[in-house]
Amino acid sequence: MRGLPLAAWAYVCGVAALAAGLIATSSFHELDWYKLAVLAVLFLICDSAPAQLNVERARVSLSFAASLAGVVLLGPAGAALLGLCAVVTGQRFFAPVKRLFNGAQFALSGYTAGVVFDLLGGHRYEPRQPRWVEHVSVPFLGALGTFVLVNLTLMGGVLLLSRQAELRELLRESGQLAFGCLGYGMFGLLIAGLWQRVGPFAAVLVLLPLFIARWAMEQAHAQQQAHAATLAALCQAVETKDYYTRGHSERVSRGSVMIAQEIGMRADRVEAIRYAGMLHDVGKLGVPTKVLQKSGSLTEEEFAAIQLHPMRGLEIVREIGFLDEALAGIMHHHEKMNGRGYPMGLAGDEIPEFARVISVADAFDSMTSTRSYRAARTIEEAVEELRRGMGDHFDPAIVEAFLRALGRDGWEPPQPVVLPDDDVVETTQQDHDDPSTPIRVAGDGVRR
Repeated sequence: MRGLPLAAWAYVCGVAALAAGLIATSSFHELDWYKLAVLAVLFLICDSAPAQLNVERARVSLSFAASLAGVVLLGPAGAALLGLCAVVTGQRFFAPVKRLFNGAQFALSGYTAGVVFDLLGGHRYEPRQPRWVEHVSVPFLGALGTFVLVNLTLMGGVLLLSRQAELRELLRESGQLAFGCLGYGMFGLLIAGLWQRVGPFAAVLVLLPLFIARWAMEQAHAQQQAHAATLAALCQAVETKDYYTRGHSERVSRGSVMIAQEIGMRADRVEAIRYAGMLHDVGKLGVPTKVLQKSGSLTEEEFAAIQLHPMRGLEIVREIGFLDEALAGIMHHHEKMNGRGYPMGLAGDEIPEFARVISVADAFDSMTSTRSYRAARTIEEAVEELRRGMGDHFDPAIVEAFLRALGRDGWEPPQPVVLPDDDVVETTQQDHDDPSTPIRVAGDGVRR
């Protein structure tokens, strides 16, 4: 427990003491110890192979199935005792304090779910009574929801107090976590229902579908990792065009997500705009490097090549199926509210929401990053430039949302670029993403 803040220490000890008190004051004279032993073995097998979710650091234990079966087959006290098996979990990398806390919170979750199951009449129906599963299913759903709620609340409490997560982060990820927990918990009803017909063999029968479900979830996670690797490779290819823009795509992605969450986008759209932010400049691969790095005024043809880079980006990634709405953000992130942007000259609400979001994040990061021709501007200067462009260049509502998120979460500007000593590095002399430094075009002065 070394390293835990005092508040987290107190929380863990309090949860453990409460679980110990409930178990110590419970009566076990009617407990079926044989069922408890079988379910305990199932619990340990399942807990040794948690499923990875598409949420960073989030894993769901398959032991939810055994715990919820215990709620039905053992009652509140038995379910609490079963939860203590998490103290001797098969996940060996868990520190003792984590094992203690997991055992305590599983015990409390099981006990509370068992009480709710009783209150809803679940234990009033005899196992051999006709239509048992039908009568038990409604109380079980109540117990399942209670179990997941208590489990996630207790886990969230220790993560917050130990400063391993922020409240907004937990709330944002709770939906997917709850979905995984509910899914595995439903197997508990299957175990309890089969137990009436095949006895303890029910635990063996359920292992196969349980591990198939785990495999499917692992495949989804692996697919997401493959998506991330694909995007990272594309971003790296873009950033080889200019040493100074390394990390720009990742920061635009982060800024876009900040805005998306601030304006209340759904989780799936937040993930899509994360992709769009990462790939917003992928069309630069189709622009000649000599144009991007030209130090003097651009010709009309060269400026047209830059204006076409969003369309080039769409051509490059349009066949990547998982991007969906992100494609509109990539295509139109250089449109302006006054209709003077490119490539299509859209105005106002004609511009897709993703594009309006990326435009703000893109401009802000460009201004607060060092370029070969200027030092990074301060955050205050960049904010002032965003405000100056509201209504003309940027969507005012998006700018205000970004500034709120910026005030709450802050922004870590990139470190000054240190060029390698052993290489000749060509760098871009004009930045089309920077609204405060317009591009120079021969014969026409500057183009914003």
